Amino acid sequence: MEEVFPPKEAAPQSGKRFSSRFSIPAMSSSSQTHPLTVRPVTIPFSVLQEKTTDLSALIEEGFGPEGLGILSISHVPGFSSLRQNLLCLSPRLANLPEEEKKKLEDPTSRYNFGWSHGKEKLESGNPDTLKGSFYANPILDVPTMEHSLIQRYPSYCGRNIWPYNALPELEVAFKALGRMILDVSLMVAYHCDRYVSKGMQMPAREGLEQILLRSRCHKGRLLYYFPTQQNTCRSDDDWTSSWCGWHTDHGSLTGLTCGMFLRDGAQIPCPDAAAGLYIKTRSGQIVKVVFGEEEIAYQIGETTEILSGGYLCATPHCVRAPIGEDVSGLGRSTFALFMQPDWDEKLDFPENVHIHQELIMSNSSLTFGEYTEKLLDKYYHLKS
Repeated sequence: MEEVFPPKEAAPQSGKRFSSRFSIPAMSSSSQTHPLTVRPVTIPFSVLQEKTTDLSALIEEGFGPEGLGILSISHVPGFSSLRQNLLCLSPRLANLPEEEKKKLEDPTSRYNFGWSHGKEKLESGNPDTLKGSFYANPILDVPTMEHSLIQRYPSYCGRNIWPYNALPELEVAFKALGRMILDVSLMVAYHCDRYVSKGMQMPAREGLEQILLRSRCHKGRLLYYFPTQQNTCRSDDDWTSSWCGWHTDHGSLTGLTCGMFLRDGAQIPCPDAAAGLYIKTRSGQIVKVVFGEEEIAYQIGETTEILSGGYLCATPHCVRAPIGEDVSGLGRSTFALFMQPDWDEKLDFPENVHIHQELIMSNSSLTFGEYTEKLLDKYYHLKS
C-alpha cells in the first residue's frame, strides 16, 4: 500500500491498516467468526502539532467517506500515566456501597451526570446492566447558572456530582485526562477543518475546531464493564449480545482510551482475541479495530458528518465482550470523552438525511440541544 507523508507508524503483525486503497473481502456479520483485525491511521503527536504540515490525506483516509471513521494519536506526553490513574479508579467506583452510588445519581439529567447503571436501554429495549458509567464535564463543573437552560437541557446544563468523601481522587484524575484528550482533539479538529475546507466553503466560526473551543457541552464517561461469568449459550457469531450494542456517536468527536482488563484488582491481558471494538465500514463490512494503550483514538460523530457535508463520516461501532473458559471474574475499564457543539449551536440538516431519518426532517434546522433531546427520547425513558 502506498505510504502518504508523514509516514504512518508500523502496525502490529496481528493487524492491517485500513485504507480507501485497501480492499477488504466481503463478509456478512453472521459468518464473520474471525473478522479482519485492522489498525486505524496513526499520527504521531509531534506531527499533529505542526500546523504547517498538511495532513489532509491522512484525515481523509481515517475520517473520509471511505475511511473507518477513526484515527489514533500516538506519543502524547503524559497520556499513559493519566490513563492509568483514572482507569484504575473505575472498579473502585463501581464497587462503592449502593447507598454511596445512589448519592451520585441524577435522574433529572436522565442520568447523564454522575453514576448510571441499568438506566440506558439496549437495542432489545431491555435495561443495560452489563456496565456502569460515571458522567461529568471535565472542563466546567457548572456550565450555566441560567435556570431555564438547566430545565430545558438538563443532560448538558446540569452540575457535576463528585464523590468527594467516598472517592475524592476521582475528580482530579477525571479532569486531568479529560482536559488532555480535549486539547489533543482541538489539534485533530484543526487538521479536519483544513481537509474539509478544500472541498466546501466553511466560515471560520463554523469549523470543528471553533465549535469545540466555544462549547460548554463536553462530557466524559468513565465506564466499568462488570465481571462476567462464562457464557456457554452465546455463539461466536452472536453480535447483538456484545458489551456495547451497535450505535453511532451523535456528537462531534469522541476521544477513546484503550480498555484496561482487570481480574481481582490486577491488570491482565484480554483472554479472548475476538473481544474489543468493532466498526461497520461504509460498505457494510465488519472489522475489529485495535489501537495501543499509549494512543488516544478519535471517532467522528454524526453532528460532524452533518456539518462537514459528508466529508467527515461517522461509522457504527460496538464493543464485543470476551467469551470462553477464562472470562469468569473479568472486568473492563475505559474512558470516552464526547466532544460536541454547545446546546444552542444551530445544525442545518441536508436534503438527504440518512441518520435518524425517523427523527429529522430534510432541510430542517435544530439546535444541538434539540437534536440531543430527540435522541434521548429514543434511547431513554421520556421525561415525566
